[in-house]
Amino acid sequence: MLTLDRLWFNSAKAHIWQWWLDEVVHAPLEPILHPSRTRLQWLGAFTLMGQALFAWIWGVYLPQPYENIYVRVFVALLGVPLLLDSVNRDLTSKICIWVFGVVFWLQLPVFFSWMYWMNDGNRAWLASVAAMLLIYYHITDWRLATLGSVAGLGTGFFLFVLFQPQSAAIPLPFPDMTNVVVIAFSWSMSLMLGLSSANLRRTRLLNTLSTIGVMAHELRTPLATVNLMSDVLRNLAKNDIAEGKRRKIEDLADRLQSLVKSMNRQIDTQISNAQLQRLPSESAPVLAAELVQDVVNNYPYRTSRERECVQVVLLQDFCFLASRPLFAQVLSNLVKNALHSLASASTAPSPGDLRIDIGLHRGKGRIAVSDEGLGIAHDKQRRIFEPFFSTQAGAGNGLGLTFCKNVVEAAHGQLSVHSEPGLGAVFMIDLPLSGAHPMTPHTSI
Repeated sequence: MLTLDRLWFNSAKAHIWQWWLDEVVHAPLEPILHPSRTRLQWLGAFTLMGQALFAWIWGVYLPQPYENIYVRVFVALLGVPLLLDSVNRDLTSKICIWVFGVVFWLQLPVFFSWMYWMNDGNRAWLASVAAMLLIYYHITDWRLATLGSVAGLGTGFFLFVLFQPQSAAIPLPFPDMTNVVVIAFSWSMSLMLGLSSANLRRTRLLNTLSTIGVMAHELRTPLATVNLMSDVLRNLAKNDIAEGKRRKIEDLADRLQSLVKSMNRQIDTQISNAQLQRLPSESAPVLAAELVQDVVNNYPYRTSRERECVQVVLLQDFCFLASRPLFAQVLSNLVKNALHSLASASTAPSPGDLRIDIGLHRGKGRIAVSDEGLGIAHDKQRRIFEPFFSTQAGAGNGLGLTFCKNVVEAAHGQLSVHSEPGLGAVFMIDLPLSGAHPMTPHTSI
């Protein structure tokens, strides 16, 4: 019996440890739940106007024992940064994540708990704290909400002790046990809902990945057949046939193999997009010039004119740390977009219309992909990195540039764009240097 109890205990311990690893340690962190620019703007506007409204409700309409207009103004102004374009333009940027986290930590657990104790834990603020916990767990990751709530409640109580009347005795953390029970219930329900929602999101993500994995397998099977057909064509070309026909057959075989490689890269790109923040973390030293040249040489151009319009200018080579296969997909996507822009222009492409510059800029390595195509409208430039947003009506799914941005930022780099409508566009990849970077004279490849 003792042995069975021991086995049960070890099994339970193993399950708990596995749960801890899956749900707490390895689960991807989501600082902003259900992110969108509109949602952030609404939260900022509600913070700004909601604090003004409740200042009037608790100060005039339903007066509470304590209300402070100066603190209300400060908390209301916390909503202003969320309305700024520099903050809400890129929801995955560090500045957006930090501003969002600080704004709602100060506004929710710190401010609400401080006002709760300043009002002696009355009914109005007891209900407000309960609602605050539910809101906090609904807008950010449950792990961040838990840490933020603990730190916020502690900070709020510290501020209460600091600013209470000097004549008053040191207060208890909670006025009575009723408040303890209500807050504990609200907190536990918020934690449970936050944890279950995170689990549901991951389950849906895994189901999506499984579906995409099946589709990828079904697509790769005919692609493998096409690849074999190209080998057969190349073997046929070795027979005793005319030189002109042999070159055409070999060219067709090369185009088929390039097409297969391109399709496999696109499949890998879509799988990486579906994984969202789960891009492979492995990295290795990558030489920029070698990577660019490899991508340019192996890109499946539709015509020889397309290949001839691409020019690589090596100003200075550099080395950076990243996933080489993923960066090859990034450059392929940028080349594909540039070629599409050139094809949409009224004039036929000429040599140098698509140019890739490799060099240094302000202490970082830079790969710049520029084209002389249609360009991008100013009002669309700030949105082109958003998922599912595309400037090419009827072409593409709007995920290519999102994928590029995620890969570049995973390597601690930055992807930016500069464009004038009708004059083309330049996409710039700036990357931190790794190790020695050889001095290379100005050359065109």
